[in-house]
Amino acid sequence: MKIQAALAALALTGLLASPVFAANSQQSKMTECNKQAGDKKGDDRKAFMKNCLSASSAMAASAPMSQQDKMKMCNTQAGDKKGDDRKAFMKTCLSNKG
Repeated sequence: MKIQAALAALALTGLLASPVFAANSQQSKMTECNKQAGDKKGDDRKAFMKNCLSASSAMAASAPMSQQDKMKMCNTQAGDKKGDDRKAFMKTCLSNKG
């Protein structure tokens, strides 16, 4: 029973922290791209920012996921699964490369 409570707490923490992480990640991308944009103006700046922000997203997507991030993602995906069904799902999810 304690394990289920711990997993539930971990899942809740992951759900609550993910919007904050996403916001900080997006903020840091914007800050970095703004620095690189320098004194570009108008359509030139818009095009540069679009490219820069999408390139940052592509790099972040290709970076390997940490074990902690993988655990958060798998807990979220597991949803309401219980018992052996949840164990099997988590084992498969956590063993996936990425």
